[in-house]
Amino acid sequence: QVIDLCVAAVKLAKKRADVVEFFCEDAGRAVNKFLAHMVEAVIAAGADVVNIPDTTGYCTPWEFGEKIKYLMNNVKNVDKAIISVHCHNDLGMATANSISGVANGARQVEATINGLGERAGNTSLEEVAMIINSRKGALCYTGINTKKIYPTSRLVSRLMRMPVQANKSIVGRNAFAHSSGIHQDGVLKHRETYEIINPRDVGIRESSIILTARSGRAALKHRMEKLGFELKKEKLNNIYEKFLRLADRKKDVNDDDLLILVGGEVNGDKGIKLELLEVVCGKNAIPMAMVRLNINGQKYTETATGDGPIDASFIAIKKILNKKVRLEEFYMQALTRGTSDLGKVHIQVDYKGKIYYGFGVDTDIVTSSVEAFIDALNKIVW
Repeated sequence: QVIDLCVAAVKLAKKRADVVEFFCEDAGRAVNKFLAHMVEAVIAAGADVVNIPDTTGYCTPWEFGEKIKYLMNNVKNVDKAIISVHCHNDLGMATANSISGVANGARQVEATINGLGERAGNTSLEEVAMIINSRKGALCYTGINTKKIYPTSRLVSRLMRMPVQANKSIVGRNAFAHSSGIHQDGVLKHRETYEIINPRDVGIRESSIILTARSGRAALKHRMEKLGFELKKEKLNNIYEKFLRLADRKKDVNDDDLLILVGGEVNGDKGIKLELLEVVCGKNAIPMAMVRLNINGQKYTETATGDGPIDASFIAIKKILNKKVRLEEFYMQALTRGTSDLGKVHIQVDYKGKIYYGFGVDTDIVTSSVEAFIDALNKIVW
């Protein structure tokens, strides 16, 4: 009865469409002999494509490969249609099963961008395309423009509001990112040392050298050069020490962080420097700050209370300077995201009718605020 229904369905569809594809639902768990009988019957009825799905993601690659091989060898009219594979990822084997199917005679892979699909998803188009592409025709070929893979992945992710996991192969944020010092050094010397795919081939401009506490001077120097800074050995060493301290506090260090680090070195000595900042704050606590400044080599310390730790810190600084400086604008933003992120503070102050700007960055928002205030004060000609 099942065979008769399948044949009737294909014949009906063929009357209404030029190309008919027939799905053998749950073929992954079907008995091969009966499956071959069904495939032969629907091809004879006019099916142009016969799809062999591993609907529940049950098969292992060798089982699924053997299933396709069995059909290629036991379906008499198999050359009259295209054998297609449609694999699910319930056990994490969708891509492997699809490639195994191709290796055994399948000529169509049904896949999705980013591996999206029912339950754990379907075969990932980008994975299959780049597995085939990396073999340079040894397995087979596709007509896919692989340079569109990454932008298409981003588009699908955005429109479907489904973020791509960072460690997703090919299109994940970390797919071409290197954070280990040895890996970074190897990639910088010869990309193929740790990359089997050129990121440009999938539409990514270049690999990422992720700066972490495990990164060495070579990676830091490379990134600084990318940002336009040619640093001599002594300057690089100074920035590297600061970089390590910051990297210990943050998971990774980004370009904005580096610009701040190098800015402190490149801009040279400033007249007013923050040497110590201690604050007390919290529910039912009176906000208080103790600030120590180094002004042209002389150290000054003051303590003050305020409406909050930042206000108290600013009042203490103004007590040290004994100048009428008015805060005009205060703006804080996170540079990227996460609780360990750097907080960037922009400040405008008024002194004798003239506006001065300052900014500071730190993982501690009170410190970044004070540094921004001091940065603005350093621009005032007293």
